[in-house]
Amino acid sequence: MSAAFEDFKFNRQVLNAITDAGYTEATPIQQKAIPPILNGQDVMGVAQTGTGKTAAYVLPMIMRLKYAQGEHARALVIAPTRELAIQIEENVKTFSAYTDLRTVILYGGLGPKTQIEQLNKGVDIIVATPGRYLDLYLAGHIQTKPLQVLVLDEADKMMDMGFMPQINRILEVVPRKRQNLLFSATMSDKVQQLSANFLEFPTMIEVTPQATPAATVTQSVYVVPGVKTKINLLRWILDNTEDIKKMIIFCKTRVSAEDVYKFLVRKYDDTQVKVLHANKGQNTRINSINSFKNDEVKILVATDVVARGIDVNDVSHVINFDVPVVIEDYVHRIGRTGRALNLGEAITFCNPAENYYLQKIQKLIRQTIEVKQMPEDVFVEAISYDERQAQAREIDMQKRKENPDFKGAFHEKKLENTKEGADAKKAYIKKLKDASKKKYYKPKRK
Repeated sequence: MSAAFEDFKFNRQVLNAITDAGYTEATPIQQKAIPPILNGQDVMGVAQTGTGKTAAYVLPMIMRLKYAQGEHARALVIAPTRELAIQIEENVKTFSAYTDLRTVILYGGLGPKTQIEQLNKGVDIIVATPGRYLDLYLAGHIQTKPLQVLVLDEADKMMDMGFMPQINRILEVVPRKRQNLLFSATMSDKVQQLSANFLEFPTMIEVTPQATPAATVTQSVYVVPGVKTKINLLRWILDNTEDIKKMIIFCKTRVSAEDVYKFLVRKYDDTQVKVLHANKGQNTRINSINSFKNDEVKILVATDVVARGIDVNDVSHVINFDVPVVIEDYVHRIGRTGRALNLGEAITFCNPAENYYLQKIQKLIRQTIEVKQMPEDVFVEAISYDERQAQAREIDMQKRKENPDFKGAFHEKKLENTKEGADAKKAYIKKLKDASKKKYYKPKRK
C-alpha cells in the first residue's frame, strides 16, 4: 500500500489540513486503519504510542462527518486523562481547520459552566474524560441519540485507572447502531474483555508486537543503591551529555517528583525546568506542558500522568528516575522519545527493590536492557537506615507475591522489635494463660 495521503478517499479540505500540519506520508497504523474506518467498520487497533494513531481515527472521522449538522455530537472520543484529551482536541482542530465542524472538550479539574455553554452552542465532536462526560450527560446537557462514532483511546490506561464502570455506563446510554473504534498500546486481558463487549466483528490492526518499544529508542539501565546516588547520577548525565534537546524525567510518586524538581531548580532555576503531577492545578499542568512543547523549558519532571498521549516533538532523552510499578507504563514513558522516526535515548535508574519490576518489564517487551557501569565520577552514597528498611519491606512483598507461603525477613523475631509485634506477643501469651486457667479450674464443692 502506498503511504501517500492522496491515495485515501479524503476530500480537498482534509488533504489541505494534512499538508498544513506538515504530514507527507502515512504511518503504518494510518495505512492499515484509515481504509476500514472510512468503510464504516469497527476497528481494534494495537499500536505503541508515538505511531500516529490519533490521526488514524481523527482523519476518517472528520471525513465521515464532513460539515456541521444539528445541535448534538455525532462523534465522541473518550480518553483517560485531561492531558491526552487536550492533545486529541488539538489534533481534531488541526485536521478540521477547513471545515465548519464544532469540537468541544470536556474534562474535570475546573467548573463545568464554560463547557456547558459550549455544548449549548451546538457540537459535532466531543472529546472527553469518562467522569466529566457522564456528569454532564446525567445532568441533561448531552443528547446521545445522534451519535454515529465512538472512540475509546488508550483503553488499557482506562482499565488501569479504574474507569471500567464509567465506560460500561457510557456504552449503556449511547445508540447501539454506531461505529466503534478502540485503540490501545497493549492487549491485556481486560482490554480483550472490553473489546468483546464493545466491538462487532472488528478489523484487528496490530502494527507492532504488543508492548514493543520503538526501534528508534536506545535503552539502558544503571544499578544504583538508593535515591541520593540517583540524584548524583542524574547530575552527572546532565553535565556530561551534550545532545540533550528536551528531557522528561519520570518519577513514581508526587513526592519523588517534587524532590527531583527542587534539586533541578537549585541547579538551573525554574525558568529551565517544570514539574507535572496530579497535585498541580489544571492551569499549572497545561502551562507546564505548553512551556515544554514551545521550547521555553528544556526539562520536564513528571509522574505517569503524562506518560501517555502527550505528543511533544524533539524529546531526545527520557530518564526513569524510578522504575514504574505498572510495568506497561515503561513502554509509554520511553515512547515520549524516538517519535516520528527520530532517535531517542531512555535511561533507567534501578535500586535493588526495583529489580523485580525491571525483570518483568524485560519479559513484557521481550528485550534485555543493557546494564551500564556506573561512571567513576559519580559518588555512590550509602543509603539511610529508613531507605534500606523500606527496600527490604518492598522485596519481602515481592517475594510474597511470587510465593504466598513466604513468611518474610520481617517475620517472627524482627516482628518482636516493633510495638505491634510486642503487643501481639503479649496478647498471645495472655490468651495462653487464660486458656490454661479455664482448663485446670475446678469449682469447689459446697
